[in-house]
Amino acid sequence: MYTGSCLCGEVSVEVSGSITSIIHCHCSLCRKNSGTAFATNGFVNTDDFTITKGQALLSEYSFKVGRTRYFCKCCGSPVYSSNNDDKSRIRIRLGIFDSDITEQVLSHNFVTSKANWEKLETSLPCHEKHEPGR
Repeated sequence: MYTGSCLCGEVSVEVSGSITSIIHCHCSLCRKNSGTAFATNGFVNTDDFTITKGQALLSEYSFKVGRTRYFCKCCGSPVYSSNNDDKSRIRIRLGIFDSDITEQVLSHNFVTSKANWEKLETSLPCHEKHEPGR
């Protein structure tokens, strides 16, 4: 069981299953959405994800049709995103978790889109697009 919360603590979540396909994404959209050099994202099964507090405080934004990002109205923290083409799972930013996770990051993705000021030093595999198999 993993627990997490937004910056102000008004939204809380639980994940009862595993987190899969964890990657550091360097694409321009993830950089803009996170305000950092990259975003660390993973997938969880929709059935394993519960908003335990603050459902009414979630706001949403759709940059692409069928893909929705949910964030806290109070502090702006990203909570999760959904994709109408795959309703069996949601994507979650790992920074929301308060508990330690056991799964590990697989790779750096969209590295050719990384910020010019970022110096990428890593032993993880690097990919120009999504990780192989996705």
